[in-house]
Amino acid sequence: MVRLPLTPAELERGQRLGALLRRARGQRSMLETALDARVSPETLRKIESGRVATPAFPTIAAIADVLGLSLDAVWAEINQPERVVVPTGSGRNAPSRLAS
Repeated sequence: MVRLPLTPAELERGQRLGALLRRARGQRSMLETALDARVSPETLRKIESGRVATPAFPTIAAIADVLGLSLDAVWAEINQPERVVVPTGSGRNAPSRLAS
């Protein structure tokens, strides 16, 4: 089976997922978290670093459960629209605003 390359949006969502899990893990060790979730520490490391941008649902569900995260909260966090800075004028010192 040939796996299609991930889109930029999927890669970005994977980065957001990894960042969320790192924040939620806090000072807890990666090894402890992985073992409690019954995933390998290498799998958790790859997810947190964004190298696995589309992990299996049961894997995310297990990690989220160990970290006390609801799947609704995970979904909402990783699907936030990208905030883009839109210039309001021209030139180097022109003000800018955030667009969603």
